[in-house]
Amino acid sequence: MSNLTPSKNVVVTGGAGFIGSHVVRELLATGYTVAVVDNLSSGYRHNLPDAGEAFHELDIRDADLGPVMAGASSVVHLAALVSVPLSIENPELNAAINIHGTERVFEAARAAGVRRVVYASSAAVYGDAPGLPKRETDPPAPQSPYAEAKLANELVAARLAQVYGLESVGLRFFNVFGERQDPSSMYSGVISIFADRLQAGKGITVFGDGEQTRDFVDASDVARAVRLCLEREAPGSGEELCKVFNVGRGEQVSLLQLIKTLNQLLGTSVEPSFEPARPGDIKHSLADVTPLGSWTGWSAEVDLPQGLGRLFDSSSFD
Repeated sequence: MSNLTPSKNVVVTGGAGFIGSHVVRELLATGYTVAVVDNLSSGYRHNLPDAGEAFHELDIRDADLGPVMAGASSVVHLAALVSVPLSIENPELNAAINIHGTERVFEAARAAGVRRVVYASSAAVYGDAPGLPKRETDPPAPQSPYAEAKLANELVAARLAQVYGLESVGLRFFNVFGERQDPSSMYSGVISIFADRLQAGKGITVFGDGEQTRDFVDASDVARAVRLCLEREAPGSGEELCKVFNVGRGEQVSLLQLIKTLNQLLGTSVEPSFEPARPGDIKHSLADVTPLGSWTGWSAEVDLPQGLGRLFDSSSFD
């Protein structure tokens, strides 16, 4: 596929966060000029390379984003409140960041003449509806304010595509893991939390029976998916300007299987304790990633054991 991007100037919101830092590094490594927007509420400046990106400590809820967007060809929007439990506890904060903040990012991009926005949606939009794998054509059934906000973002993107011609690609991330995922953060994924506790000789708690399944995808694969969505040629005649794709490995792993794999890799033998399932958590998750592969040529390259090995070899768990 040809690359019709008019320039390689990209703004990445949430670029100092876990996924964002992987995206920034992927873009810098492939010749992009990157400007990062992050308020450092859950990201860290040290997640970013020492040179090569412009950093703007701004909050998408109230900052003037116009000067940062000026001259950009594309925007990667990853800034968000990413905790389902916190969205339930504080739906107003969730709405302020994940709905109104996202609207401000999209509007700033449109006003600046940005060609395409690639943004983070979530597998949470599917809820706990039966039927696997999850396909983009499945009816949404969000079970938390967080999931509702992600679905609202997709509707905003569709409206701006229809009214203003702003191209957008929403990526429904499944369970992303990898280096620089902070295990001490309330936003952290189950892998980083479990691994950190096992390495520290501590017990782990499973919410539910442990038979719930997730589709774990390495952050490096996610970053590559984002880049390929930036580089994909402009839509042809009659093709929709607004796209939504799943991003996962297409592999179903139960939490009990995950714990077994972690024990094997770490040489531990910890048995989990169990607590009731949390509100808003879904039972099973598995992505159909065929459409993303067809549109960009992308496929996940890092399997779970390989990704876990990288995680343990990184400084994240020194």
